[in-house]
Amino acid sequence: MNDFLNHPLVQGYINSNNFGKLLEMDFEIIRPGEIVYTMPVTEQHLATPIAAHGGSISALMDATMGVCALSQVLEHNRVVSTIEMKISFIAPGFLGDQLSATASIVKAGKRLLFVEGKIVNQDGKLISSATGTFNSYPAEKAGFTQRI
Repeated sequence: MNDFLNHPLVQGYINSNNFGKLLEMDFEIIRPGEIVYTMPVTEQHLATPIAAHGGSISALMDATMGVCALSQVLEHNRVVSTIEMKISFIAPGFLGDQLSATASIVKAGKRLLFVEGKIVNQDGKLISSATGTFNSYPAEKAGFTQRI
C-alpha cells in the first residue's frame, strides 16, 4: 500500500464506496493523476450469459477517471464529482475477464478537471475508452469531516 492510499480522503472514499465493493472493484494510486483500477467480470456483472453489462463497464470507467481526478486535488482537501462522461464500448468484457482501467488528466483547472480513460482485458485488448469532466469541491460538502 502506498502513501496515497493512506490519505484520509482516500480512506474515506474506500470505506464509503459500497457500490465499488459490490462490483469487486479495487484500485491503486501510483502518483497524482496516475491510477490503475481493476474489476473481475463475474456473474453479477453480466447482461448476457457471457458478456458484461455496459453499466458495470461504465461504473469501472467512472470510478477510474474519478479517482484519477481525486488524486490531483487531495492536497487541497477537495474531492470530485462527475459532471459528464462519454464512453465508447469497443469490445465486450467476457465472464472470467480481469479488466484493468487507467486514466490520465488532460487538463486541470481551479475547479474543473478533464480526464481520459481506457479499459483493457487481461490480454491487453481494448474494451472501452472514455472522456469525462469532474468538478472539484471542498471535502466537507461531500460529508468528509476529516481534514488533511
